[in-house]
Amino acid sequence: MAVKQTAGRDALGEFAPKFAELNDEVLFGQVWSREDKLSLRDRSLVTVVALMAQGLTDSSFRYHLTAAKNNGITRREIAEILTHAAFYAGWPKAWAAFRMAKEVWAEDAAEDAKAKHQSEMVFPIGASNDGFAQYFSGKSYLAPLSTAQVGIYNVTFEPGCRNNWHIHHAAKGGGQILLCVAGRGYYQEWGKEPQELHPGDVVNIPPEVKHWHGAAPDCWFSHLAVEVPGEGTSNEWCEPVPEETYKELR
Repeated sequence: MAVKQTAGRDALGEFAPKFAELNDEVLFGQVWSREDKLSLRDRSLVTVVALMAQGLTDSSFRYHLTAAKNNGITRREIAEILTHAAFYAGWPKAWAAFRMAKEVWAEDAAEDAKAKHQSEMVFPIGASNDGFAQYFSGKSYLAPLSTAQVGIYNVTFEPGCRNNWHIHHAAKGGGQILLCVAGRGYYQEWGKEPQELHPGDVVNIPPEVKHWHGAAPDCWFSHLAVEVPGEGTSNEWCEPVPEETYKELR
C-alpha cells in the first residue's frame, strides 16, 4: 500500500502550495496508489530508470532507490536493471546511479555475506556480542554452545573485527583453546608475529600470555572459544590492536 506523501507540503507548502498538492495528492496519492494497474515494485522500477536516464542522481533519486528496495527490488535485481538501462541511458549516468545504489543496498550486501558465512559452518553465528563490544574493534557475535562443565562459545567476527589485547589469568590450569571453524582470521601473542588462521586450525593459549585474535580485514571469521578449567581464573582486557598495525595484515 502506498505511503501518504508529505514531501511537497514540507518543502513547498507555503511557497508553491498547488505544486505541493499535485506532488503529494496526485502523483504520490492517486498515481502511485493504483496498484491494481501496476504494482509498487514495478512503479519503483520505472521511476528509477526514468530518473537515471535523465541523469537525476540527487536526493530524490536516493529516495526512489530506497523506495525500490522497500518495495521488493533486490540488490541483484537493481544491479541488473541499471546494467540493462546503461545501454540506453548512457554509461556515465549508470556509473552515477551505481554509486548511489551500492550505498542504499549496502546493508543487504552485508547480510548476504553473513548468510554465506553461516552456510559454511554447522554452529550458529548467534546474537550481537554487545556485552563485550567495548573490548572489540568492529562488530562480533556470540553463540553459547556449552555453559556446563566446560564453557564453549562460537565467536564470529565481521571483516576487520578483532578483540583487544588481553590475558587469561589463572593460579592453576586455565587458559583458552581456539578451534577455527569458518572464514579466515589471525592470532598473535605479544612479541611474536601474527599467525593466520583457517578452518581446522587449533590454537592453545596458555594462561598469562598477552594476545589478540579476530578476522582478516576482508573476511568473516569464526572460532570456538573453549575455556580451560582452572583455579583463580580471570580475564584482563588491555589496549586495542593499533589500526596501523592491523592494516598491515592481508
